[in-house]
Amino acid sequence: MSGAVRSRSYWPVVLLCAFSGLTSMTAVAQQKFSSTGETVLPDAPEPAQIPGCAASGSPQAAAANISGTVFDSNHEVLPGARVTAAGQSTSATGSVEAGSNGEFEFTGLRPDIYQLKVTAPGMNTFTSSEISLHEGETRLVTVTLSVFGGATSVTVSGDKNTVAGQQVQIALGQRVGGIIPNFYSSYDWNAPPMGAKQKLKLSFRSIIDPVSFVTIAGTAAVQQYRNTFPGYGGGIEGYGKRYAANWADNVTGALLSRGVYPSVFHQDPRYFYKGTGNIHSRLFYAISAAVIARGDDGRWKPNYSHLLGNFSAAGISNLYYPASDRGASLVLFNGLAATASTAFSNVLREFVFKRATSHVPKEENGKP
Repeated sequence: MSGAVRSRSYWPVVLLCAFSGLTSMTAVAQQKFSSTGETVLPDAPEPAQIPGCAASGSPQAAAANISGTVFDSNHEVLPGARVTAAGQSTSATGSVEAGSNGEFEFTGLRPDIYQLKVTAPGMNTFTSSEISLHEGETRLVTVTLSVFGGATSVTVSGDKNTVAGQQVQIALGQRVGGIIPNFYSSYDWNAPPMGAKQKLKLSFRSIIDPVSFVTIAGTAAVQQYRNTFPGYGGGIEGYGKRYAANWADNVTGALLSRGVYPSVFHQDPRYFYKGTGNIHSRLFYAISAAVIARGDDGRWKPNYSHLLGNFSAAGISNLYYPASDRGASLVLFNGLAATASTAFSNVLREFVFKRATSHVPKEENGKP
């Protein structure tokens, strides 16, 4: 193994792995949801806070929220709709305009019974039934307006599965340049956690993303050109073996480090964009995020999921790498290389990708 390591130049592979790492499942995670969990919710307006209601940091009570999306009768988003929320006992009223993707949000609400009024040019005006909002609760609203003379409907929900599922939909909408997946970046510092089912789903979607296969093909081509792992041989057969090995690395790495272990250890597999502080502090944060993770309880702890996932995948690679390259040195090298690739990817996420990533709401700017 050591001879093979000395004969290679791994920077092209690391660069490609950085992008491949980004195909492994964010996102932009934000508490704007629909009841079906089928709508990607980017480009939202600034959330409104109803005057007279508790601020989100109020010590008296945990603030509640109402968020959602406005559609027309063809299930197309309806931007520019005016949404007004009125509390029953507080007599507080707030209004916000739906964003370019039909989204709206009211934050920092005091527990109360609210009604929504939704208007849009050429559409029926709608007033919802009473929405009971409890302390610390988020109600998810999908409003469907019709043209004058048609029916109008509203669906309200707030279960954890819907919230977690919406995080996956948000993440899947994020692509650098509209092409390269940026699923595992969260630009909402307070994004709710995903459940085990959603973590596994996101990792699987990253594996089957078309860009992932293209990245693997490029990595295998570089290895073929550099004659990395000479035991695979040359020609079409050698390239096929290198492609298969890289594909297996991607599958085991994504499933274990971003799906299975995060579910077991209750850790969030996403990178949470910081965006504040000086360059040195942000750089240190990005690199350290490869070995430190946020738990589903919001606390920071050692990134057992990522580290164990990387080295477990490296151990499995002993089953299909050339016999001359197998052993403890292969596990150590591949495990460290995967961790270094993640750190490098995190630096790109922190300093480069946000401006080029699609479907990142303007108000999502990382750490408050």
